[in-house]
Amino acid sequence: MMDESNIPIDINIGKLQDWLVSRRHVNKEWQKNIIAVREKINNAIQDMPVHDDIATLLSGSYINYFHCLKIIEILKQTEADTKNIFGRYGSQRMKDWLDVVRSYEKENLYLAEAAQMLVRNINYEIPSLKKQIAKEEQIQLECEKKHMEYLKNEASGKSEFLTLCKQLGIEGNKIKKELVERLQELPELYDKIGKSLKPILPAIELYSAFTKYVLGDEAPQVLPLLQYMVEHGNTTVYEWTYGEAPLSVELDPIHIEVEDDKAAGDQIDFGDGAIDFGADTSAIDFGEGDASGEIDWGNIDVATTDDLSADLATISLEESGIVVEDAGLQGGVATGREALTLLDNPTTSNQLVEQLLELESFLKMRVYETSTSEQTFSLLQQLPAESEAALGGMLAAVQRAAADLTAPHIMHLHNVKHSPRYVDVLTAQLEQKLSVCDKMSKLAERESERRQGAESRAAELRPLLARIIQRTKELQAQIEADISKKYKGRPVNVIGGVKFL
Repeated sequence: MMDESNIPIDINIGKLQDWLVSRRHVNKEWQKNIIAVREKINNAIQDMPVHDDIATLLSGSYINYFHCLKIIEILKQTEADTKNIFGRYGSQRMKDWLDVVRSYEKENLYLAEAAQMLVRNINYEIPSLKKQIAKEEQIQLECEKKHMEYLKNEASGKSEFLTLCKQLGIEGNKIKKELVERLQELPELYDKIGKSLKPILPAIELYSAFTKYVLGDEAPQVLPLLQYMVEHGNTTVYEWTYGEAPLSVELDPIHIEVEDDKAAGDQIDFGDGAIDFGADTSAIDFGEGDASGEIDWGNIDVATTDDLSADLATISLEESGIVVEDAGLQGGVATGREALTLLDNPTTSNQLVEQLLELESFLKMRVYETSTSEQTFSLLQQLPAESEAALGGMLAAVQRAAADLTAPHIMHLHNVKHSPRYVDVLTAQLEQKLSVCDKMSKLAERESERRQGAESRAAELRPLLARIIQRTKELQAQIEADISKKYKGRPVNVIGGVKFL
């Protein structure tokens, strides 16, 4: 037969307190009596010797009966000089802690309290700390993810900002001012584009021959503005309109206010006082003429209108000193829109783009017909430029010209010059991108701080969790050993304890 002393006693952690009460190891109203014991502990703690082990026992844990036993063992060393010949200690510290232990041992109060501590640690304290740590770790992951997203958005915004600044040819420090300064380069850019149109002349000639073949001699001139640009370059609208260069060009000033601009003009300062016209503010006296107000011309005879006309008719132009210019507008002054160049004027610039697209469409169709061997017009087949390679070269030249004319930086600067509202919108768009980048940077920094805070809190909780788990293991072992003594050393196992966490 099995020895009864070797039969283990298994106690479920959830029923440990009820088990102790049902076996009458503790009183079911033990909580009323434990209050006095806790007060004695609080009073005894006030006077403790300086000792590392005692400091360790009192830190980060709820003091129980088993701690009190360890404190007494330490006091036996620190208070050894107070021991008398009868083996009793005269130290008040020792007396206080011995009294605490005796109070604990009455009706096994220490066992009931230790069981309660064990259950609370396993069911509440340790899971709560683990949940807090898991929450802080989750916050770290979320913050890290958001941090990377914000940095990615910031980088994307900066890339868009720099790309747009590169298109505009500015650095982006003082956006509006740099845009206005960039406008000075427009005339040079337009002249360069105008000179680069000469390679498309064969394409225009081919399109003209095609039109004449289809419509006959009555065919209108094709792409007149584009032909003019190829032959004469980027002249003024005045010269294009009237066929001769102006004597002078009067461009309208560009009114774009930048951030550091002063007022458009200062008012005239007349001083602190009003203008003094004299003490007498009455009407100016022009003499004592009659009421009719007629002017007295002296002895000069006033001629009639008919006589004056007859005299003027007898005076020759040479005698009068008047010089008559040749017929036409030679020597005229170009003002307003006519003073702008063809590429600078929005109307003619749009016409040039439309004519380039028209020429491009024609060439694409000819390339398609040539590649598919669907030669419809026999006359055009005789032209040297009708080969597929030549057509491809013409098409490439036209596309390059269209791309140069509609380049983003050209279009932006063109709109900036002719629309003050556009420069405000463009500036606001760039500043908005910078504002978004700054916001993303601050949000990324905030998420980084949150992550660091969560990491710091988790780092503080981990040692606390490890310490509570260690103390709970020790407490469980002490409870099992104490119950084992009451059953003649039978092994006691608290099921569902800290071992299963």
